Amino acid sequence: MKKLVLFMALLVATCGMSYAQSVKEQAKHRKELRSVLKEKASKDAKKEAKNYKKEGWVVSPGALPLEKQLDRAYMMEIELDDEGYPKYIIGVAQSIGGNYDGARMQALELSKQNLAGQIQTEVTALIENTVANEQLEEEQAATLTKSIMASKNLISQSIGRVVVMVECYRTLKNKNKEVLLRVAYNSDMAKKAAMKAIKKDLESKGNELHNKLDELLGW
Repeated sequence: MKKLVLFMALLVATCGMSYAQSVKEQAKHRKELRSVLKEKASKDAKKEAKNYKKEGWVVSPGALPLEKQLDRAYMMEIELDDEGYPKYIIGVAQSIGGNYDGARMQALELSKQNLAGQIQTEVTALIENTVANEQLEEEQAATLTKSIMASKNLISQSIGRVVVMVECYRTLKNKNKEVLLRVAYNSDMAKKAAMKAIKKDLESKGNELHNKLDELLGW
């Protein structure tokens, strides 16, 4: 019995050492990969910034240089969560206005609409996958899909503060300002925003399916 206990203790210790070593190696690999990606991002950012400048795009006084903004954007776009999925959803929009502030405000709203459209697509895919696994009745799935498609504006309104990664503008021949924004939004927060919007839509129609969303989709 004592030998068995000793053997189990040694086995656990060995597994623990192997796991610790594995985690250490993975951390080292991620660090090396991040270094390579960062180097590539910097090169791509400089190239893209050069093209933007040729087209007349500039940044506001006091803002980070366009190269730095693009470099940051590239790094956020390739960042993954703990499960290996993209950590951020990226939205891009351009808008023209008589002044910078007005054009920026419209571009920000359009970028949120862009994000909302992507969130719609992801949530629809989740529902289709749930149906495929026979966890949801087709009638319920159809109701949810219909609600999702009708909730784009609600999803956009549910999106909180986005991270503006790139912001630049150019002055057109008629003196109007054209603003370009590239924004990021956390994927987990995006799903929560979608759930909030869909529940609100279902509740407004008196549909009790909103009470089952957490259970059915695992949100």
